[in-house]
Amino acid sequence: MDAGRVLVDGEPGGRVAALDRGLAFGDGVFRTLRVSGGRPLNWSRHYERLRADCALLALDAPPEALLLGELSRVAPAEAVAKIIVTRGAGGRGYSLPSGIATTRIVAAFDPPLHPRERATEGVTARRCAWVLSQQPRLAGAKTLNRLENVLARAEWDDPEIAEGLLGDAGGRVIEGTMSNLFVVKAGVATTPSLDRCGVAGAQRARVIDLLTTRGVRTEVRDLSWDEVADADEVFLTNSLIGVWPVTALEDVRYAVGAIARMAQRAIEEDDAAV
Repeated sequence: MDAGRVLVDGEPGGRVAALDRGLAFGDGVFRTLRVSGGRPLNWSRHYERLRADCALLALDAPPEALLLGELSRVAPAEAVAKIIVTRGAGGRGYSLPSGIATTRIVAAFDPPLHPRERATEGVTARRCAWVLSQQPRLAGAKTLNRLENVLARAEWDDPEIAEGLLGDAGGRVIEGTMSNLFVVKAGVATTPSLDRCGVAGAQRARVIDLLTTRGVRTEVRDLSWDEVADADEVFLTNSLIGVWPVTALEDVRYAVGAIARMAQRAIEEDDAAV
C-alpha cells in the first residue's frame, strides 16, 4: 500500500510499535466505511459507534474533526477507509498501563470489486459450523478481536458462496462473517439482537432507521434458524456491500423481496443527500 494512504497518529507511513496493545491483545476498536467523492458515507453513525466502542474499552476517542481531516488526506476520492484506535504501546502483561497515549491509524484502500449482480440478483449464503462465543459486556462492539470471524470465513472457498451466517451456542442466529442480517416475514423486518455477541454495524443502524421512516415495521430480537428458513426474504448489510438479498441458504430458496429493494433505494437516496 502507498505510504501516503496510511496515517499513524497523523504521520504518513508511520509505524506501529511492536508492543502496541492492539497487536498484542486486540486491545482496540475499528470502523470500516465507504468514501465517495472524498465524503465519508453514513459518517455520523460510524463516528457514533466508534465513540461508543471507545468508551466501552475506556479509550479516548479521537476528535471528529481530526478524523475527518485525516480521512480527507488519505481518501480524497473513491475509497474504503479504515479507522483503528488502540490503547497504545504498553509493555507486557494484561494490566492497563497508565500514562500511555492511544494509537490512531487511518488508512484507505481501493473500493472492493464486488459483482453488481450480488446486489441486483442476490447471493448464496451458507450456515457456518463455527459458533460465536458470548460476552454481553462487549456485545455489539467492533473490537480488534475478530478471530472468530476469520476462522468462520475460512470454512469455505467456493466463490459462489458470498457469505456465511453465524449463530451462538444457544441456537440463535447472530450475523454474517462480515455483515448484519435482516429477515422479512409478513412485511416485518427483523434483525437479530446483539445483546450477547456480534457486531452492531453502522449500516444496520441506518437500515433500521430508513425502513422505519418509510413505514416498515422493524424488530430487534432473538432469531432462530427456523425463522430464517421460513422467512419471505433475507438480506445482508454492511457499509461496503450496501444490501445484498439472499436467494439461497443451504437448501432454502428465497425471492429478492420488496423490503430489500426498498432498503437499497433508501441507502442510495441517503448517500446522495448532502
